[in-house]
Amino acid sequence: MTELKTNKVVTITLNPALDLTGSLDTLNIGAVSLVDKSSFHAAGKGVNVAKVLCDLGAEVTVTGFLGKENPELFHQLFANLNVCDEFIEVEGATRINVKLVESSGRVSDINFPGVAVTAEEIAQFEATLFRLAKTHDYFVLAGSLPRGVTEEQCASWIEQLRNQGKKVLFDSSKSALRAGINSAPWLIKPNDEELSELTQTHLTSPSECQAAAESLSNKGIENIVVSMGAKGVMWLNQGDWLHAEPPLMRVVSTVGAGDTLVAGLCWGHMQKMPKTELLRFATALSAMAVSQVGVGLTSQAELENLKQRTQVAELHPITRLDKN
Repeated sequence: MTELKTNKVVTITLNPALDLTGSLDTLNIGAVSLVDKSSFHAAGKGVNVAKVLCDLGAEVTVTGFLGKENPELFHQLFANLNVCDEFIEVEGATRINVKLVESSGRVSDINFPGVAVTAEEIAQFEATLFRLAKTHDYFVLAGSLPRGVTEEQCASWIEQLRNQGKKVLFDSSKSALRAGINSAPWLIKPNDEELSELTQTHLTSPSECQAAAESLSNKGIENIVVSMGAKGVMWLNQGDWLHAEPPLMRVVSTVGAGDTLVAGLCWGHMQKMPKTELLRFATALSAMAVSQVGVGLTSQAELENLKQRTQVAELHPITRLDKN
């Protein structure tokens, strides 16, 4: 593993989506709802991370699986971002996900199943992944799994990259996250709901999230980051906790805020930022994301303003207190 700064990173989106996002006053369940504004764009957690990283100045390679029937918006986005496109095209159509954003900030996600991936296509992806591992140290594996890719396969890729000394930032949920953490990814970023599901505990406070995260620390995960919305971000690294609290934001949409946080964490580590500065930067970047529709660094001046207003403090480990 290198200790030098790097701009090179690979983002992996195994189950991307075309996002149909609609903004409306109130969603009327079981009745007609009128959308005020809409957008239709290439997305998926790893794709969102790639876009933010590009805005920050990273040299990004993207890979995963795309349906052959509708790849045009993805290829157009990748060309606009000037990223290296290493996606594997497979039979079928990339899914369309619907996100309905109400004026209150509440978001309703309707996520459809993705393409079905064959063993031959998986082998092609694996060959691409480990070829990229020869020239890259940072890998962001984000999002859900398509049909045909098992949780065990995903965990195996994490383990193989880790054994090669690669830093894998893993952001998934449900059974994929549960299997993946056993392969000791370098960083995970569950939100409070995902952490609750992972530990099978209803977590309602930052201290409860702390204790739940500490219960995972024996799995060899170097960085455990917990995002808690307006309550901020907590980061456990080598037994030490930091907590960042952003300023109160006017929420336009929370879509992509978690992906933006992952991008900020990745960029901060790639640039070898000091820990406090890194967490402040990533938290402010994520806070800026909720004030806009879509992901991306829209204003460097606004980011600097938010960084100055984001508070970072050390926290006492919960389990250490329990032992005293």
